Amino acid sequence: MTLRAHLAVDQPLDLDASLDSGQSFRWRRDDAEQGAWLGVLEGRVVRLRRTRLGVEAEVESGAGAPAERVASGLRDYFRLDDDLPAVQRALAADPHVAAGIGVFPGLRILRQDPWEILAGFILSSTSNIPRIARTMELLASELGEEARLGGARRYAFPAPETVAEAGEARLRELRCGFRARYLAAAADAAASGRLPLYELRGASYGEAAAALTALPGVGPKIADCVMLFSLDRMEAFPIDLWVRRALVEHYGLDAKLSYERMREWAWERFGANAGYANQYLFWHIRQTRRPMIAAGLTQPLPPPPPKKKKKKWGGPTPPPPAPPPPPRGAPREEAKGYAPAPFPGNGGGGA
Repeated sequence: MTLRAHLAVDQPLDLDASLDSGQSFRWRRDDAEQGAWLGVLEGRVVRLRRTRLGVEAEVESGAGAPAERVASGLRDYFRLDDDLPAVQRALAADPHVAAGIGVFPGLRILRQDPWEILAGFILSSTSNIPRIARTMELLASELGEEARLGGARRYAFPAPETVAEAGEARLRELRCGFRARYLAAAADAAASGRLPLYELRGASYGEAAAALTALPGVGPKIADCVMLFSLDRMEAFPIDLWVRRALVEHYGLDAKLSYERMREWAWERFGANAGYANQYLFWHIRQTRRPMIAAGLTQPLPPPPPKKKKKKWGGPTPPPPAPPPPPRGAPREEAKGYAPAPFPGNGGGGA
């Protein structure tokens, strides 16, 4: 049995642009229903579809959440407490941000789980969106708890305690590469309480940034992504290759400027709405220059094949076994394992 929850929406909300624009990695287009999306929130598989009046969510009725709680959780997830039209009006004076708003008016920043977002952006180092999504799906399928919705089967992203227990070697086996060391360290810090991730939602930008960048492998860009997409720091301005390109080409900034200088420039120009300006700039230039087609269709990376055990041999290589003796009366060629070459006309071949 499934439970359906209805979320009334009186603001712009584009599911495709919001769920598939590089800020979240585990939403998938539903193969069974055009226009619907499948994701995992709070350990439950959720199917979302846009309706004329809002969003309809479908979950398993035995998942322990009444319809009102599901709707409330989605309202929080899509940040419907943000007055998006007011944000867009404040940013409309900038022609380049306004261009992004014009193409993607329903693109919203998501309020996501801090641990899952930290893990995802640690995995983003020298990677790309489809590969990050596939790696995270592999981690979930190998280490997470199974969840179902009808015939759809997905897995919750593993908790930091589970990832820490798996350890660096196992994470390398699960295609994390050199990032395995950083992901294992972040999981250990979150599991032990040294990194109070969920408490950072009430921290200042500086406090949250300091806590995140104290982790090995987490620099200002990853920290800004985590703060913007999960910790309510809407002034965060992540600068990746595409945003840097936009700042250089649209605004004439020197390409050699440091990350910190570019971020300060963005704060002066966009103020408290810098995060939204960032997402409109990023997704517009990304989809204009190199559009991601059907990113939500990506499948998990296949798990690595089991390693074959090498046979131990202490002595020299043994000689090959001797061939069996030819049967009595057999021609010499047949005894070697092959028949004599046929001649035209003898029935052994055709011309």
